[in-house]
Amino acid sequence: MAQSIQPDAAKRRTAKAGFSEIVLVCSKCAKRQGLPKRALRGMLKGGLRRRRPGLKLKVIETGCLGPCPKRALAVATGGSVERGRILLLDPASTPEEAVEAILPDFSPKPAIARGDAG
Repeated sequence: MAQSIQPDAAKRRTAKAGFSEIVLVCSKCAKRQGLPKRALRGMLKGGLRRRRPGLKLKVIETGCLGPCPKRALAVATGGSVERGRILLLDPASTPEEAVEAILPDFSPKPAIARGDAG
């Protein structure tokens, strides 16, 4: 009988992550759009600091994510990968627009939370 390849849950080790969200950025797309290295990282972190201060973001530049848009950047988050989707971000967007496109705020809006939606 073959042994199980899966490790026991008791033997699995974990460590605390210093971030709450991860964003993968296609470095080929960034280069094609003329963005300097780590420019999108700075833009996203700056926009996030103003928009959602409690969220810690990890931005990783990676190889090709698949789609090669002509006038956009291919970006993936944990949520988009879970849905099997790659996000296409406009390189001319403001930091706030970029954060909203990548990490939309799904919290209840005040009018809806009070029941004034009608």
